[in-house]
Amino acid sequence: MATISSLSGAQSAAQSGLRQLRLQQAKRDAEQAEQIARALQAQAQSAQQHATEAMERARAITSQSDQAQATAGQARQGLAAVSAVVRMQNQLSGVVTQVTERMAPPKPAPATKSSPTPVVNTEGQVTGAVVNTTA
Repeated sequence: MATISSLSGAQSAAQSGLRQLRLQQAKRDAEQAEQIARALQAQAQSAQQHATEAMERARAITSQSDQAQATAGQARQGLAAVSAVVRMQNQLSGVVTQVTERMAPPKPAPATKSSPTPVVNTEGQVTGAVVNTTA
């Protein structure tokens, strides 16, 4: 019977050793899982921080876009006003030109160019024009 009890003790020791190995493996697995969980949590926090920063940049860009749209609208209104003023100035200039033309005295008829009187010398020949040399 001593053999049976030694076998039983050996079996019990082997089972205890196996349990110890399993327990150590479970501890290693748990520690590894915790490390992975911590690393993933750090990655998640980093991703969340990047997302927050991206949202802040998106808000700032949206605000700038809104301001640019408002400025563009004001510029379009200013352009429309300037165009209207230019049209009115052109129309007024046309009216002023018409009034000026109607109010102006009639232009005198162009003077006819008279040819100088020919000079006849003592022999009766036409020699040209008289030139005043006293000046």
